[in-house]
Amino acid sequence: MDALALLVASSIDAGTALALASLGLLINERAGVINLGAEGLMLLGAIAGFATAFATGSDLLAFLSGAASGALLAGFLGWLVIWLNTNQYATGLASSLFGSGLSAFVGIGYTQEQLGARAHFELPGLAQLPWLGPALFRHHPLVYGALALALGLSWFLYRSRAGLILRAVGESPEAAHALGYPVRRIRLCAVLFGGACSGLAGAYLSVVYTPLWVEGMTAGKGWIALALTTFATWQPSRVLLGAYLFGGVTMLQLHLQGEGVTIPVQLLTTLPYLATVLVLVLISRNVTWIRAHLPASLGKPFHPGA
Repeated sequence: MDALALLVASSIDAGTALALASLGLLINERAGVINLGAEGLMLLGAIAGFATAFATGSDLLAFLSGAASGALLAGFLGWLVIWLNTNQYATGLASSLFGSGLSAFVGIGYTQEQLGARAHFELPGLAQLPWLGPALFRHHPLVYGALALALGLSWFLYRSRAGLILRAVGESPEAAHALGYPVRRIRLCAVLFGGACSGLAGAYLSVVYTPLWVEGMTAGKGWIALALTTFATWQPSRVLLGAYLFGGVTMLQLHLQGEGVTIPVQLLTTLPYLATVLVLVLISRNVTWIRAHLPASLGKPFHPGA
């Protein structure tokens, strides 16, 4: 396979987990709730998906299990921050630690296990195209599912009444409440959706991308996914682009090592995180631009009748 086509294909594969998690977090934040527990949600989804795939041999059940586990933990977080009005930042950090610890405990018995041979996927008639076939048309169906999800969320947010209501809740929950919309339930649905997407992203990592279970295998991808929502200014299409760019940075380190580039391995490993910090620094310099896109009620509690 051509080296550039291989880099593009591997970047798309690496970016899919980031895209799935970031798209879910985007809906969270559009509703006014910030979820710092993405890392824990992804790890919980990863072990749930891997354990299910190992026990049943079904990738579909594994994805459903990962999404359900992420939604369950996110639902508990939603209850705390939406109904009990706990601090969103502290609660999110606590849920991240809880998910990380629980996944490590549950995964003790699966550390040495491996899944069976993975199925090979390709799009008929397109996978054989020169260069484009290997680069774009030989991916797992969930890769194309992330693309469809981004397109669907773009339509939902800007072309549907439900999306307009969700954005209204994120901008002014008091006004939405005055119009009779159930702000708390809408926010909870957004949080559940975000948790399900994060759990699905974790299951993708452990069932398709790796496929194996290792404690802490997300390696900070949940935090990168959080940064991506800001990088993309809460736009689904930009989230997808950013995820693939960060996926490319992640895979570039491996390609550089394979080419024998004489750069310390430790420095190459830090590239995705350095890129994240650099992007956030550059974006934060334009405060006006950020405020123009930032959901006005993000991170702020809502008190009905206050």
